[in-house]
Amino acid sequence: MPAKCRFRLPGNLALAVSMAVLALVASDPANAARPDTRAMTCENGKKLVSQSGAIVMTTGTHTYARIVSGTGYCGGDEETELKVVPSRDNPRCRIGYICRARINDDDPFWRLRR
Repeated sequence: MPAKCRFRLPGNLALAVSMAVLALVASDPANAARPDTRAMTCENGKKLVSQSGAIVMTTGTHTYARIVSGTGYCGGDEETELKVVPSRDNPRCRIGYICRARINDDDPFWRLRR
């Protein structure tokens, strides 16, 4: 019959070790959640985008978007497009912009050269 382990941590030490492990797991960037536009007011979402410059936000149950405050956060061959998302107080909040490929209407073959 196997021997029982009689080693036990004192109560406070066990709590301290548990809290340290929890802090390490919670601080892992992979476990960090994206800000959810549906959980904040439209104004708060706009402020967050403005302060961050570019940020990935959850916009729906299974959707997310990289939202930027201006063209400076897009690539050289991209332009901005207004992004409308649901927020806690506004179902059509104009939170910022997304980057999309610049369309060249003067060149019918621009997509082939990308």
